[in-house]
Amino acid sequence: MTTKLRAPQLWLALALALALLVSVPLFAQASATERGTGSLVGVWRMTSLEVGTEGNLQPVPYSGQIVFSKSGTMSVQAMNPDANAPDTPYTKNGYEAFYGNFTISKSARTFVVTVQSSLARDLIGQSLTRAFRVSGNTLVLTPPNPAEGWRATYKRV
Repeated sequence: MTTKLRAPQLWLALALALALLVSVPLFAQASATERGTGSLVGVWRMTSLEVGTEGNLQPVPYSGQIVFSKSGTMSVQAMNPDANAPDTPYTKNGYEAFYGNFTISKSARTFVVTVQSSLARDLIGQSLTRAFRVSGNTLVLTPPNPAEGWRATYKRV
């Protein structure tokens, strides 16, 4: 059995199909660019870590990576090759690893990651703010308060 659409029904069906097609982007999840995460999205390999007092940062032989996803999650891993390095609030046995959701303040050039899982369990549930600068394929992270005394530099992989 075949049903023939009459002109008014055909136009109504076409109008509904067009309305659906136009409305889909309105309900789609915002893209990384629309959320302001576009410049951070990707995998970054650590090229240097510097620590010390403000204005007197010294290199530390760390290696690691940081990953920012389009969906707004971030994960970081870093390691000090010195197995006897003292623990810090972020590390255990010279190793740092955590992940969580992040949001960006483009005007402040910062992001905040809410830690969902971490090797250093005291970080879980904390919101960590980081200042960032992306220049080409280089990402530089610093604390919002320079007195904390560190800077991590990454290259896009």
